[in-house]
Amino acid sequence: MASATISKTIYLGPFVHSFSLTNLEICGKGVIGVDEKGVIRFVERDSSLEDVHSKHDEWKEAEIVKTQDNGFFFPGFIDTHTHASQHPNTGIFGKTTLLSWLETYTFPLESSLSSLSKAQTVYSNFVSRTLSHGTTTCAYYATTHVPTTNLLADICLKRGQRALIGRVCMNTMSPEYYRDQSVEDAVRDSKASIDYIRSIDPDGSIVQPIITPRFAPSCTATCLSALGALHKETNAHIQTHISENKPEIQLVQSLFPTSKSYADVYDTAGLLTSKTILAHAVHLTPDEISLVKSRDSKISHCPASNTALTSGCSPVRELLNAGLTVGLGTDVSGGFSPSILEECRQAIWVSRFRAMNDGDEAKLSTAEALYLATRGGAQVVGLEDKVGGFEVGKEWDAQMISLGEVKEGGEQEGKFEGPVDVFGWESWEDRVNKWVYSGDDRNTLAVWVRGRLVHTTGRYQQ
Repeated sequence: MASATISKTIYLGPFVHSFSLTNLEICGKGVIGVDEKGVIRFVERDSSLEDVHSKHDEWKEAEIVKTQDNGFFFPGFIDTHTHASQHPNTGIFGKTTLLSWLETYTFPLESSLSSLSKAQTVYSNFVSRTLSHGTTTCAYYATTHVPTTNLLADICLKRGQRALIGRVCMNTMSPEYYRDQSVEDAVRDSKASIDYIRSIDPDGSIVQPIITPRFAPSCTATCLSALGALHKETNAHIQTHISENKPEIQLVQSLFPTSKSYADVYDTAGLLTSKTILAHAVHLTPDEISLVKSRDSKISHCPASNTALTSGCSPVRELLNAGLTVGLGTDVSGGFSPSILEECRQAIWVSRFRAMNDGDEAKLSTAEALYLATRGGAQVVGLEDKVGGFEVGKEWDAQMISLGEVKEGGEQEGKFEGPVDVFGWESWEDRVNKWVYSGDDRNTLAVWVRGRLVHTTGRYQQ
């Protein structure tokens, strides 16, 4: 659970964060002061606690939190696209591709979450799971059901995880047992969920609503336009899917024959805005890239899902070079893991698959993947002024990473404390790379959102 109150706290130890897409700062000796509101008030490099106390006299009584076991502080991960309602199906996608996977696995599960008790179990577990992986902000798809979508918002608010919560809209191309019965129903129920989420967190400091047309094939043109109008009325964020795989694109062309492209379908409906998150974008045309850029819409890159469902390898370098804003998404349960750290690895692998045909420029570096996981994601969800890095004025959304240490002789008795082996001679850059390529939730000892402790493991010592 999130701690009820926080005190003025000094975080002592190495820290790592992205300055820019290609510049990853690794500070081996840092001191960061966070006030009672969870806001960073100073960041000192190559400094001691004594130096900080002499410079900041009013912080002498502050609580001290130190890194542990070859550890460092890192910004909280931001998952820009995932389906909380599909969590029980994680890792279950068989041999299917996107459209058959929806019919076989997804719609039956999502429809069952009309049950408050079942939704409580699924959503509580998934929020706990994502927090354990260091995800401090998440853009969630729920289901068509208003009460259980609202329940997801309640859970995130109680646990202290930042979240954009979306009630899914679809009035066609889905089973009769699981769809909006009319455009009016889709708008009314979406508005009901928006109003509820804003009532429990009026400032949107933790949870915010997000308008969620599932994707163009599941909504009629009239429904899409009505949701575009709802966006204008409420100024809520928008999330949907685009150009995930080629059969889907062909389907969109057949359903919207007068539209110039998949992106144009959304643009015509008023759904392509600066507050829009477009998941996947594997097969955008040059004209679509230009259109998305002109509307300042954002991209959620979901490499694990795109590989699992054989959708394709998104040309992330091309999107970045075009000036698009890109973050990472786990896309559970098309994706097999709720971990954004895993998505960093997968994004790097997918970029290397692209490089085999497109040349080395397509490759993403470790620093670039970590940028997409933090600052890039913050821009995608509209929180770039609050989170994503460690600067004065930003809020303390952070995780404490522990890498452990190989003991002399190397013999291991009992359980390993994590998958990363540090022998002691590695540079800090080496250690960060080992974490990115080998780490998992066992390396995340503690997680904070707005300065509040929202997750710990048994090895965390406060």
